[in-house]
Amino acid sequence: MIRLPGGFNTDLCDTHAKMTRRNLLRLGGSSILGLSLGQLLRLNAEAKPAGSGGGPGWGKAKSIIMVYLQGGPSHLDLWDPKENVPDKIRSAFKPISTKIPGVNFTEIIPQLAKVNDKFTMIRSMSYTPNGLFNHTAAIYQIMTGYTTDKVSPSGQLEPPNAKDFPNFGSNIVRLKPVAEPMLPFVMLPRPLQESNVVGKGGTAGFLGRAFDPYTLFPDGDDLDMTKMDRMKTEDLKLPQEVFAMRLERRARLRETIEGAMPEIEKATASYNLDEYYQRALNLIVSGRAREAFNIAAEGEKLRDRYGRNTFGQSLLLARRLVEAGTRVVEVIWPKVANSDNHSWDHHQGLTERMKGKSGPMLDQGLSALFEDLDQRGLLSETLVVALGEFGRSPERGVSTSGNNNSADGRDHWPYCYTSIIAGAGIKRGYVHGESDKTASSPSSDPVHPTELLATIYHAFGIDPETIVYNHLNQPRELVKAKAVSKLFA
Repeated sequence: MIRLPGGFNTDLCDTHAKMTRRNLLRLGGSSILGLSLGQLLRLNAEAKPAGSGGGPGWGKAKSIIMVYLQGGPSHLDLWDPKENVPDKIRSAFKPISTKIPGVNFTEIIPQLAKVNDKFTMIRSMSYTPNGLFNHTAAIYQIMTGYTTDKVSPSGQLEPPNAKDFPNFGSNIVRLKPVAEPMLPFVMLPRPLQESNVVGKGGTAGFLGRAFDPYTLFPDGDDLDMTKMDRMKTEDLKLPQEVFAMRLERRARLRETIEGAMPEIEKATASYNLDEYYQRALNLIVSGRAREAFNIAAEGEKLRDRYGRNTFGQSLLLARRLVEAGTRVVEVIWPKVANSDNHSWDHHQGLTERMKGKSGPMLDQGLSALFEDLDQRGLLSETLVVALGEFGRSPERGVSTSGNNNSADGRDHWPYCYTSIIAGAGIKRGYVHGESDKTASSPSSDPVHPTELLATIYHAFGIDPETIVYNHLNQPRELVKAKAVSKLFA
């Protein structure tokens, strides 16, 4: 695409792209000849060196599956139950033993208890928020590594904009471009959301739309458990009237025309456009991405193992995507915060909802993902991270964030919660840190969400302090934190 001359970072606050993500990824018809995906691939390859580093786990990860438990699950009712505590703190669920001696989960995640020798638990996640700790601000922090000044009294943020800090996945695919003819970054099955703020923390922000994720949000509401069977990936299909050979002939024609136009050739000489055109063509001609989305190709038994619901099938699709070469997959919990049913935002009805709805979905799907990745040999190079934006209050029925909570509900609690990390050099069967006797605060080795992000970058061989430039051309670190080296074997 030829860009009209203009000032640096003007208008769209975006030096890389001047079109929408939909247009950028529209792969059919003539747009493929207009540098849509070609531009995306070129811009990915423009990344500066990722910086130097080293030490345990450095560069072990080739891909990541972020399992984002949007809403904030209760750590006391899942993987950090406490005994000998008052009734208003103790979980209603019985503790059960796990594969790690002395480490208990609750009875609602028995399958995860059988595979926790494959991952590390961080029981000391902790941070002190600025102002009210509601979902959107917390989501933005864990996804970008930064907080924002524009928080309303309710904790809500402004909608996504081009001045936002990038999602960590956008940073990764910019600094570590994919070599395969495959989509680099995919987000599914719904956007990050709290109330009417949709997508905050889920875009490339000031990096430009070329590094936005490919979003796969099937039609249907959050209670539609079969919507993954109706995925639409029209952007990845050739129109019926356009055949691969015909596209390639058009690309050669373009090369001939450009060869006769010295000014264009001079202007584009440093961008190796032929390479990026070819990679864009390879993506749609090979059908690699299109086939990766075909979860119907999996056996019925394996699909049943993951769970015939939106979350389980999204995790299965995530495995197919990284197996095909996708660098970053974000699986967002398929129920928005501030809602009922299988949401993790348990201000009331916690016992019934966790035991019969959210708990079994998490247990079945996530345990299947660990087993499947490990059996296929993919866990050694695939980082898996599962966490929410915070935990829940140790005491039931109290208000910590301005919300109303029933006697069977827990409010937001960022001061202590649990996350899971596995694969790509991470220790197996390890518990990092410890919460105090009521799971109110860490008693050892606290880990800030930004330190977890720094650990993710480290696993990809990216220095967390690598400099990027924002919309005002100001230098900013990827994240102002150090990797937690104790997590690596």
